[in-house]
Amino acid sequence: MTPFELEEPASLAEALALLDPDDPSVRTIAGGTALMLMMKSGLYRPRRLVSLRRIAPALDRIAALPDGGVAIGAMARLSDLQRSPAVRAAAAVIAETLLTHSNVRVRNVATLGGNLAHGDPHMDLPPVLIALGASVRIAGPGGERTVPVEGLFTGYLETFLANNELITAVLVPPQAGRRAVYVKITARSADDWPALGLAVSVRTRNDTVEDARIAIGAATETAMRLPATEALLAGRHIDAALLREAGRAAAAEAPVIADHHGSAAYKRVLVEVHLRRVLHRVTTGGGI
Repeated sequence: MTPFELEEPASLAEALALLDPDDPSVRTIAGGTALMLMMKSGLYRPRRLVSLRRIAPALDRIAALPDGGVAIGAMARLSDLQRSPAVRAAAAVIAETLLTHSNVRVRNVATLGGNLAHGDPHMDLPPVLIALGASVRIAGPGGERTVPVEGLFTGYLETFLANNELITAVLVPPQAGRRAVYVKITARSADDWPALGLAVSVRTRNDTVEDARIAIGAATETAMRLPATEALLAGRHIDAALLREAGRAAAAEAPVIADHHGSAAYKRVLVEVHLRRVLHRVTTGGGI
């Protein structure tokens, strides 16, 4: 690794002041699980790193909200989410997803904010949070703003965050009346990253889909929703024919890409087959 400056601010305001909107070689480091790998491989050569370690106590709180949702500080470790009663009560699918996310050593270090800011489509949490309708709270020199997670990602390893902005929290709205499922399919490659990640959240009544949110990751350049497939399901009676139709629609809608985990044709088959299975599971009471 090339030499770099390391700053350790004592407050969020100080951290923001140390960032440079015009210099991508200056960035923050939280858990550092992904960033350190990029630095060791030479993919990223920072001039300055701004450590968030000292301000973690102000940004790692997990709190149940009065409406049934949950607010999760950006510096909360993934293992904290996995074990949190507030997270399990509000959206158990998050905790269940983290049981198979990377390994326990990574989960004990990696933070939620860093996981999202990294912008890697192979991560499990982005599609889950998108399907749950979650949003991120972002702090910058001009104050705070809140945006949906689905609008965070602009490309592979890219987000719309400015160089002098930080994610401070993730807000998950109440999920009353909904069921959610996340599945990932790996190609059993050396890194074991998923070839496909699918998150589905639905609200049903009398065997009819009232509302569906479908998010895809890993097989696409960014984690994203499939709005056309969602619209196809809305107001429809749940039966085998509908699930097959939805699977085909999702395979056609998703802009899958080829990589070392599989060809685009292979991934379209994965999308069709596994969305059908996930929808069956979540609409028959198998979701959480």
